Amino acid sequence: MDRQLTAWGLAAAQMFVLIAAAPLLAGWLQRVKCHMQNRGAPPVTQPYRNIAKLFRKRILLAENASWLFRAVPYIVFGAMVLAAAVVPFVAVRLPSATIADLIVLVSFFALARFFTALAGLDIGTAFGGMGASREMMVSALAEPAMLMAVFTLSMTANTTNLSVATGFILDAGLVLRPSFMFALLALTMVAVAESSRIPVDNPATHLELTMLHEAMILEYTGRHLALIEWASQIKLMIYSVIIIDFFFPWGIATAYSATDLAIGAVSVAIKLMLLAVTLVVWETVLAKMRLFRVPQFLGFAFMLSLLAMLTHVVLETGG
Repeated sequence: MDRQLTAWGLAAAQMFVLIAAAPLLAGWLQRVKCHMQNRGAPPVTQPYRNIAKLFRKRILLAENASWLFRAVPYIVFGAMVLAAAVVPFVAVRLPSATIADLIVLVSFFALARFFTALAGLDIGTAFGGMGASREMMVSALAEPAMLMAVFTLSMTANTTNLSVATGFILDAGLVLRPSFMFALLALTMVAVAESSRIPVDNPATHLELTMLHEAMILEYTGRHLALIEWASQIKLMIYSVIIIDFFFPWGIATAYSATDLAIGAVSVAIKLMLLAVTLVVWETVLAKMRLFRVPQFLGFAFMLSLLAMLTHVVLETGG
Protein backbone atom coordinates (compact mmCIF):
# COMPACT_ATOMS: atom_id res chain seq x y z
CA MET A 1 0.00 0.00 0.00
CA ASP A 2 2.80 2.42 0.91
CA ARG A 3 4.57 1.68 -2.37
CA GLN A 4 1.36 2.29 -4.31
CA LEU A 5 0.76 5.60 -2.54
CA THR A 6 4.35 6.60 -3.26
CA ALA A 7 3.89 5.78 -6.96
CA TRP A 8 0.72 7.86 -7.17
CA GLY A 9 2.47 10.69 -5.35
CA LEU A 10 5.29 10.57 -7.89
CA ALA A 11 2.77 10.63 -10.74
CA ALA A 12 1.06 13.70 -9.28
CA ALA A 13 4.41 15.39 -8.62
CA GLN A 14 5.50 14.69 -12.19
CA MET A 15 2.35 16.35 -13.53
CA PHE A 16 2.76 19.43 -11.31
CA VAL A 17 6.43 19.77 -12.24
CA LEU A 18 5.58 19.67 -15.95
CA ILE A 19 2.89 22.34 -15.50
CA ALA A 20 5.12 24.54 -13.35
CA ALA A 21 8.14 24.21 -15.65
CA ALA A 22 6.24 25.09 -18.84
CA PRO A 23 6.73 28.88 -18.45
CA LEU A 24 10.41 28.22 -17.73
CA LEU A 25 10.80 26.53 -21.12
CA ALA A 26 9.08 29.51 -22.78
CA GLY A 27 11.45 31.87 -20.95
CA TRP A 28 14.48 29.86 -22.04
CA LEU A 29 13.24 29.93 -25.63
CA GLN A 30 12.80 33.70 -25.54
CA ARG A 31 16.20 34.26 -23.95
CA VAL A 32 18.06 32.09 -26.46
CA LYS A 33 16.19 33.74 -29.32
CA CYS A 34 17.15 37.21 -28.11
CA HIS A 35 20.81 36.20 -27.88
CA MET A 36 20.61 34.66 -31.36
CA GLN A 37 19.27 37.97 -32.73
CA ASN A 38 21.70 40.17 -30.75
CA ARG A 39 18.91 41.72 -28.65
CA GLY A 40 18.66 42.35 -24.96
CA ALA A 41 17.38 39.15 -23.35
CA PRO A 42 14.79 39.12 -20.53
CA PRO A 43 15.36 36.82 -17.55
CA VAL A 44 14.31 33.20 -17.90
CA THR A 45 11.65 33.77 -15.24
CA GLN A 46 9.92 36.53 -17.24
CA PRO A 47 6.91 34.34 -18.23
CA TYR A 48 6.21 33.76 -14.51
CA ARG A 49 6.18 37.52 -13.96
CA ASN A 50 3.86 38.05 -16.91
CA ILE A 51 1.41 35.41 -15.66
CA ALA A 52 1.50 36.81 -12.11
CA LYS A 53 0.86 40.32 -13.45
CA LEU A 54 -2.12 39.14 -15.48
CA PHE A 55 -3.59 37.34 -12.46
CA ARG A 56 -3.48 40.64 -10.53
CA LYS A 57 -5.26 42.61 -13.25
CA ARG A 58 -9.00 43.19 -13.41
CA ILE A 59 -11.02 41.25 -15.96
CA LEU A 60 -12.72 43.30 -18.68
CA LEU A 61 -15.47 41.63 -20.69
CA ALA A 62 -17.35 42.68 -23.79
CA GLU A 63 -21.03 43.48 -23.28
CA ASN A 64 -22.16 40.59 -25.49
CA ALA A 65 -19.82 38.01 -23.93
CA SER A 66 -21.73 34.85 -23.00
CA TRP A 67 -21.05 32.31 -20.26
CA LEU A 68 -19.05 30.31 -22.80
CA PHE A 69 -16.54 33.11 -23.24
CA ARG A 70 -15.99 33.19 -19.45
CA ALA A 71 -15.70 29.41 -19.16
CA VAL A 72 -13.31 28.75 -22.06
CA PRO A 73 -10.06 29.76 -20.25
CA TYR A 74 -10.79 27.26 -17.47
CA ILE A 75 -11.78 24.54 -19.95
CA VAL A 76 -8.62 25.06 -22.02
CA PHE A 77 -6.35 25.13 -18.98
CA GLY A 78 -8.08 22.05 -17.53
CA ALA A 79 -7.63 20.16 -20.80
CA MET A 80 -3.91 20.95 -20.81
CA VAL A 81 -3.59 19.85 -17.17
CA LEU A 82 -5.24 16.52 -18.01
CA ALA A 83 -2.96 16.17 -21.02
CA ALA A 84 0.06 16.83 -18.78
CA ALA A 85 -1.14 14.06 -16.45
CA VAL A 86 -0.83 11.38 -19.15
CA VAL A 87 2.64 12.31 -20.43
CA PRO A 88 5.67 10.60 -18.83
CA PHE A 89 7.98 13.46 -17.96
CA VAL A 90 10.68 12.27 -15.55
CA ALA A 91 9.72 8.61 -15.09
CA VAL A 92 7.80 5.85 -16.87
CA ARG A 93 5.74 2.96 -15.54
CA LEU A 94 3.93 5.10 -12.99
CA PRO A 95 0.27 4.36 -12.12
CA SER A 96 -0.90 7.16 -14.41
CA ALA A 97 0.54 5.17 -17.34
CA THR A 98 -2.75 3.27 -17.61
CA ILE A 99 -4.40 6.41 -19.06
CA ALA A 100 -1.37 7.61 -21.06
CA ASP A 101 -2.95 6.88 -24.41
CA LEU A 102 -1.90 8.94 -27.41
CA ILE A 103 -5.43 9.06 -28.83
CA VAL A 104 -6.64 10.52 -25.53
CA LEU A 105 -3.85 13.07 -25.66
CA VAL A 106 -4.83 14.19 -29.18
CA SER A 107 -8.44 14.42 -27.97
CA PHE A 108 -7.45 16.79 -25.16
CA PHE A 109 -5.67 19.01 -27.70
CA ALA A 110 -8.73 18.97 -29.97
CA LEU A 111 -11.02 19.81 -27.04
CA ALA A 112 -8.96 22.86 -26.11
CA ARG A 113 -8.75 24.00 -29.72
CA PHE A 114 -12.50 23.60 -30.27
CA PHE A 115 -13.46 25.75 -27.29
CA THR A 116 -10.82 28.36 -28.10
CA ALA A 117 -12.32 28.70 -31.58
CA LEU A 118 -15.79 29.03 -30.05
CA ALA A 119 -14.52 31.80 -27.79
CA GLY A 120 -13.09 33.60 -30.82
CA LEU A 121 -16.52 33.47 -32.48
CA ASP A 122 -18.52 34.30 -29.35
CA ILE A 123 -17.79 38.04 -29.23
CA GLY A 124 -18.55 38.50 -32.91
CA THR A 125 -15.46 40.49 -33.86
CA ALA A 126 -13.87 40.13 -37.28
CA PHE A 127 -10.48 39.20 -35.83
CA GLY A 128 -11.92 36.43 -33.65
CA GLY A 129 -13.82 34.85 -36.53
CA MET A 130 -10.84 35.13 -38.83
CA GLY A 131 -8.52 33.52 -36.27
CA ALA A 132 -11.00 30.73 -35.52
CA SER A 133 -11.41 29.82 -39.19
CA ARG A 134 -7.65 29.83 -39.73
CA GLU A 135 -7.06 27.73 -36.60
CA MET A 136 -9.58 25.13 -37.74
CA MET A 137 -7.93 24.97 -41.15
CA VAL A 138 -4.53 24.37 -39.57
CA SER A 139 -5.87 21.75 -37.16
CA ALA A 140 -7.69 19.89 -39.96
CA LEU A 141 -4.37 19.51 -41.74
CA ALA A 142 -2.14 18.96 -38.70
CA GLU A 143 -4.13 16.28 -36.87
CA PRO A 144 -3.98 13.65 -39.67
CA ALA A 145 -0.21 14.15 -39.97
CA MET A 146 0.22 13.82 -36.21
CA LEU A 147 -1.96 10.72 -35.98
CA MET A 148 -0.13 9.07 -38.88
CA ALA A 149 3.26 9.76 -37.24
CA VAL A 150 1.96 8.51 -33.89
CA PHE A 151 0.56 5.33 -35.45
CA THR A 152 3.95 4.64 -37.01
CA LEU A 153 5.56 4.81 -33.59
CA SER A 154 2.74 2.79 -32.06
CA MET A 155 3.18 0.02 -34.64
CA THR A 156 6.79 -0.35 -33.51
CA ALA A 157 5.82 -0.83 -29.86
CA ASN A 158 2.44 -2.51 -30.65
CA THR A 159 0.62 -0.05 -28.38
CA THR A 160 -0.74 3.50 -28.33
CA ASN A 161 0.17 3.86 -24.66
CA LEU A 162 2.84 6.55 -24.42
CA SER A 163 4.48 5.18 -21.29
CA VAL A 164 4.61 1.60 -22.58
CA ALA A 165 5.93 2.75 -25.97
CA THR A 166 8.62 4.85 -24.31
CA GLY A 167 9.65 1.88 -22.17
CA PHE A 168 9.76 -0.38 -25.23
CA ILE A 169 12.02 2.02 -27.15
CA LEU A 170 14.18 2.43 -24.06
CA ASP A 171 14.56 -1.33 -23.59
CA ALA A 172 15.32 -1.86 -27.28
CA GLY A 173 18.38 0.36 -27.04
CA LEU A 174 19.89 2.37 -29.86
CA VAL A 175 18.37 0.94 -33.05
CA LEU A 176 18.54 2.63 -36.43
CA ARG A 177 14.97 2.89 -37.70
CA PRO A 178 14.46 4.91 -40.91
CA SER A 179 10.77 5.19 -40.11
CA PHE A 180 11.60 7.07 -36.91
CA MET A 181 13.59 9.69 -38.82
CA PHE A 182 10.64 10.45 -41.09
CA ALA A 183 8.25 10.42 -38.13
CA LEU A 184 10.53 12.79 -36.17
CA LEU A 185 10.51 15.34 -38.99
CA ALA A 186 6.74 15.05 -39.42
CA LEU A 187 6.00 15.31 -35.70
CA THR A 188 8.32 18.31 -35.36
CA MET A 189 6.56 20.14 -38.17
CA VAL A 190 3.17 19.38 -36.61
CA ALA A 191 4.40 20.54 -33.19
CA VAL A 192 5.53 23.84 -34.71
CA ALA A 193 2.11 24.36 -36.31
CA GLU A 194 0.11 23.27 -33.26
CA SER A 195 2.17 25.46 -30.91
CA SER A 196 1.68 28.53 -33.14
CA ARG A 197 5.38 28.96 -33.85
CA ILE A 198 7.23 30.27 -36.89
CA PRO A 199 6.86 29.65 -39.84
CA VAL A 200 3.14 28.82 -39.42
CA ASP A 201 2.36 31.53 -36.84
CA ASN A 202 4.22 34.13 -34.83
CA PRO A 203 3.21 34.27 -31.14
CA ALA A 204 4.82 37.69 -30.74
CA THR A 205 2.79 39.47 -33.43
CA HIS A 206 -0.56 41.24 -33.34
CA LEU A 207 -0.76 42.08 -37.04
CA GLU A 208 -4.32 41.52 -38.22
CA LEU A 209 -3.44 39.77 -41.46
CA THR A 210 -0.95 37.28 -39.99
CA MET A 211 -2.06 36.21 -36.52
CA LEU A 212 -3.88 32.93 -35.95
CA HIS A 213 -3.94 31.96 -32.28
CA GLU A 214 -3.62 35.52 -30.98
CA ALA A 215 -6.70 36.62 -32.97
CA MET A 216 -8.94 34.24 -31.03
CA ILE A 217 -7.80 35.43 -27.59
CA LEU A 218 -7.56 39.14 -28.41
CA GLU A 219 -10.55 40.01 -26.20
CA TYR A 220 -9.27 38.23 -23.08
CA THR A 221 -7.74 40.10 -20.14
CA GLY A 222 -6.69 39.44 -16.57
CA ARG A 223 -6.65 35.93 -15.20
CA HIS A 224 -8.51 34.62 -18.26
CA LEU A 225 -5.61 35.64 -20.49
CA ALA A 226 -3.12 34.29 -17.92
CA LEU A 227 -4.75 30.85 -18.00
CA ILE A 228 -4.79 30.75 -21.81
CA GLU A 229 -1.14 31.85 -22.06
CA TRP A 230 -0.13 29.29 -19.45
CA ALA A 231 -2.08 26.59 -21.30
CA SER A 232 -0.22 27.46 -24.53
CA GLN A 233 3.10 27.10 -22.73
CA ILE A 234 2.01 23.73 -21.31
CA LYS A 235 1.06 22.58 -24.82
CA LEU A 236 4.50 23.48 -26.14
CA MET A 237 6.08 21.62 -23.22
CA ILE A 238 3.94 18.52 -23.89
CA TYR A 239 4.91 18.41 -27.56
CA SER A 240 8.57 18.77 -26.60
CA VAL A 241 8.29 15.96 -24.06
CA ILE A 242 6.54 13.70 -26.60
CA ILE A 243 9.41 14.17 -29.06
CA ILE A 244 11.92 13.44 -26.30
CA ASP A 245 10.03 10.37 -25.05
CA PHE A 246 9.71 8.76 -28.46
CA PHE A 247 13.01 9.60 -30.11
CA PHE A 248 15.45 10.35 -27.24
CA PRO A 249 14.12 8.45 -24.18
CA TRP A 250 17.51 7.57 -22.70
CA GLY A 251 17.94 8.81 -19.16
CA ILE A 252 14.27 8.75 -18.17
CA ALA A 253 13.72 7.02 -14.83
CA THR A 254 12.39 3.45 -14.82
CA ALA A 255 12.58 3.01 -11.03
CA TYR A 256 11.39 5.09 -8.07
CA SER A 257 14.74 5.56 -6.33
CA ALA A 258 16.00 9.07 -5.64
CA THR A 259 19.06 8.53 -7.85
CA ASP A 260 17.02 7.39 -10.86
CA LEU A 261 14.55 10.27 -10.45
CA ALA A 262 17.38 12.79 -10.17
CA ILE A 263 19.04 11.42 -13.31
CA GLY A 264 15.68 11.51 -15.11
CA ALA A 265 15.07 15.13 -14.10
CA VAL A 266 18.54 16.27 -15.16
CA SER A 267 18.40 14.39 -18.48
CA VAL A 268 14.98 15.75 -19.43
CA ALA A 269 16.09 19.29 -18.52
CA ILE A 270 19.18 19.01 -20.72
CA LYS A 271 17.21 17.53 -23.63
CA LEU A 272 14.55 20.24 -23.38
CA MET A 273 17.21 22.95 -23.41
CA LEU A 274 18.84 21.47 -26.50
CA LEU A 275 15.49 21.03 -28.21
CA ALA A 276 14.65 24.67 -27.46
CA VAL A 277 17.93 25.80 -29.02
CA THR A 278 17.08 23.76 -32.13
CA LEU A 279 13.67 25.42 -32.30
CA VAL A 280 15.24 28.87 -31.97
CA VAL A 281 17.62 28.13 -34.84
CA TRP A 282 14.62 26.91 -36.88
CA GLU A 283 12.68 30.13 -36.18
CA THR A 284 15.70 32.34 -36.85
CA VAL A 285 16.51 30.76 -40.20
CA LEU A 286 12.92 30.58 -41.48
CA ALA A 287 10.52 33.44 -42.06
CA LYS A 288 6.80 33.59 -41.34
CA MET A 289 5.11 32.03 -44.36
CA ARG A 290 1.94 33.28 -45.97
CA LEU A 291 -1.29 31.63 -44.94
CA PHE A 292 -1.93 29.96 -48.30
CA ARG A 293 1.42 28.16 -47.99
CA VAL A 294 0.53 26.55 -44.65
CA PRO A 295 -1.41 23.67 -46.35
CA GLN A 296 1.71 22.89 -48.37
CA PHE A 297 3.80 22.87 -45.18
CA LEU A 298 1.42 20.53 -43.35
CA GLY A 299 0.85 18.46 -46.48
CA PHE A 300 4.57 17.81 -46.56
CA ALA A 301 4.40 16.79 -42.90
CA PHE A 302 1.61 14.32 -43.74
CA MET A 303 3.66 12.95 -46.63
CA LEU A 304 6.61 12.40 -44.28
CA SER A 305 4.42 10.61 -41.73
CA LEU A 306 2.92 8.44 -44.48
CA LEU A 307 6.41 7.67 -45.72
CA ALA A 308 7.37 6.74 -42.15
CA MET A 309 4.53 4.25 -41.94
CA LEU A 310 5.31 2.73 -45.34
CA THR A 311 9.01 2.46 -44.40
CA HIS A 312 8.06 0.69 -41.17
CA VAL A 313 5.83 -1.78 -43.03
CA VAL A 314 8.41 -2.53 -45.73
CA LEU A 315 11.64 -2.59 -43.71
CA GLU A 316 10.63 -3.59 -40.19
CA THR A 317 7.68 -5.93 -40.63
CA GLY A 318 8.68 -7.48 -43.92
CA GLY A 319 5.46 -6.38 -45.58
